[in-house]
Amino acid sequence: MTDLTEQQLPAEQAPSPTTPFAELLEIEQLNENTFRGHCHAGAPMRAFGGHVAAQALAAAGRTCDGQRAVHSLHGYFLLPGNPTRPIVYEVERLREGVTYATRRVRAVQERNEIFSLTASFKHPETAGGDRHRELPPLPGPEALPDAFSHWDEELRAAIRSSGGFRDLELRFVPQDTPGLPPAVPGMPQQFVWLRIITPLPEADPLLHTCALTYLSDLTLASTAGLHEQPNFFQRTEAPRLLIASLDHAMWFHRPFRSDEWLLFAQRSPSCSDGRGLSLGEFYDRDGRLVASAVQEALIRRLA
Repeated sequence: MTDLTEQQLPAEQAPSPTTPFAELLEIEQLNENTFRGHCHAGAPMRAFGGHVAAQALAAAGRTCDGQRAVHSLHGYFLLPGNPTRPIVYEVERLREGVTYATRRVRAVQERNEIFSLTASFKHPETAGGDRHRELPPLPGPEALPDAFSHWDEELRAAIRSSGGFRDLELRFVPQDTPGLPPAVPGMPQQFVWLRIITPLPEADPLLHTCALTYLSDLTLASTAGLHEQPNFFQRTEAPRLLIASLDHAMWFHRPFRSDEWLLFAQRSPSCSDGRGLSLGEFYDRDGRLVASAVQEALIRRLA
């Protein structure tokens, strides 16, 4: 292993509390297949997994033909990342087909692989027709309160100091909302409108895909613990569960913008053996299913 993983990022390269969202996903190219980034904390002294996954995807995309769009990713969270240290992303070019290209990314920090990603890219096609599940008839985001509205100033200050979660807007659909899909026994569900507040360049679909990867990790794991506690954004009491992402997969079906409202419909069909499974679907304002996500998380009761 080279000493690239041991180099501390200069202070000016780390994201600051006022950094626009797009800059959170910026990575420095060290050579043809190696990149370096810096991720903010999600839990105390642990890099936010969605940030690591988004930067790993950005590294993979930087080695691909710009005409190919991401259509799927599969990642494993192997070790907690340290938000005070840089992360090096090593890209392996597995396949360069006529339509499809595949990349493997190792996220390395202090000589340890903390995250592994495989991503697939493809040229657009029109074969196969177009159909999708319809958007549930739920109220739009304008009718709902901001998820951060009940937070006290101390918690807001802690979030600001992390350097992340600042250019986001989340609005949860209440569980008693008319039109909500009926609850199924043993399968908690939640629905949240979300978007990046700061505008993202329209001509950079990879950036929008990386942004959605980041957004997908905000609430999906918590869905598996809803039978025990509310999600992080709505919880007003101390947590009763330890929740940490184990793996994460996404499929991108149609073009979208991450700086426009998307409805994230989430449900969890299983929790057992210290693990919870969550499924999610992203819909745009026109009701189109634009992406799907699946995540398994570690679920343990705190003492």
